[in-house]
Amino acid sequence: MFEQLREWERNRHDYAKAWKQRTGGKVLGYFCTYVPEEILHAAGVLPVRILGSHEPQDVTEPHIFGMYCPFCRDCLAQGLKGRYDYLDGIMIAQSCLHIRQAYTSWEKHRPREFSYYLPMPNHVQSLRALPYLTGELVQFKAAVEEWTGKTIANADLDKAIEVYNENRRLMHAVYELRKGEEPPLTGEEAMEMVIASQMTDKTEHNEELRKVLAGLPTRKDGRDTGVRLMIIGSEDDDTEFINMVESCGATFVVDEHCTGTRYFWNEVEPRHDRLEAIAARYIDRVPCPSKDWVERTRIQHILELAREWKVDGAIVMQQKFCDPHELDTPAIRKALEDAGIKTLFLEFDVTVPIGQFKVRVEAFLEMFAEEDLFD
Repeated sequence: MFEQLREWERNRHDYAKAWKQRTGGKVLGYFCTYVPEEILHAAGVLPVRILGSHEPQDVTEPHIFGMYCPFCRDCLAQGLKGRYDYLDGIMIAQSCLHIRQAYTSWEKHRPREFSYYLPMPNHVQSLRALPYLTGELVQFKAAVEEWTGKTIANADLDKAIEVYNENRRLMHAVYELRKGEEPPLTGEEAMEMVIASQMTDKTEHNEELRKVLAGLPTRKDGRDTGVRLMIIGSEDDDTEFINMVESCGATFVVDEHCTGTRYFWNEVEPRHDRLEAIAARYIDRVPCPSKDWVERTRIQHILELAREWKVDGAIVMQQKFCDPHELDTPAIRKALEDAGIKTLFLEFDVTVPIGQFKVRVEAFLEMFAEEDLFD
């Protein structure tokens, strides 16, 4: 049922190359999910998220500090090794310092025909954030039009917005099915679905999601749900880790990170000014911790997810040296534990020590088994 989505996720470069050959369109790699993909889609461009490979590498040391997070270093390594050489352009929306350095180094050492830095405001709670970002999107749209030679009309934006909103609604529908006592999909399958959506033409992804949703309600895979877990934290696309945890007698039923719910949670609400509508969506989305201030709004959202998906425990993970998430982690763990939800903290590097983590995960899950004995 998830075979096509898994194929796209695992062979993302092959998909992009085939799409480019089939359509003659341009492919753009982006470094952060605050990039307004709707504008790119409206111009006939395929947005592809730049992710790492979780392999050891020795090519980034001259270009980026070793104390920068492993995800950023891994992403840069993919560019320096030429694995994304099919890209016609790259861009970033203002994010953390570390991923911005990865973009800058890539731009310098593997230049593409188009590159763009979008000054996405970090202070999204400011009343000035929306008009500011709307103005930046006007400039971004003009730059994309000049690059592609295509004028982006309101009708193009309307179509792109609807395609992306449908994608978000379909993934929401899949996640809703994970609320049941026996979720018809694993956390690994959910992650593959969301990552695939960041790598493929949303129109094709929507078609596949409709097929998946047609069969999911009656799907029985025969596995025990076990402990209902949530994963929270930094960027995480390590499906091997998710698979390991679920093999220990648990199921991830929901998540809160940027290869999961944070990517697709809210839609673009219609406005007369389409660019303002798109800007409002990215301003109002569930924030990355680099943008979740002055007030921390994300913690309440995490607690609501945990309640609605009936979570027993949470794995709070962060990429090593990830400053924004490191600042958030103590407050998140306290809020969850105050709500009666046990947490396990794990720190990720480029390569994940699956064996060591398995021992810690098994010990964590054992606590739930001991509770059941005394209930």
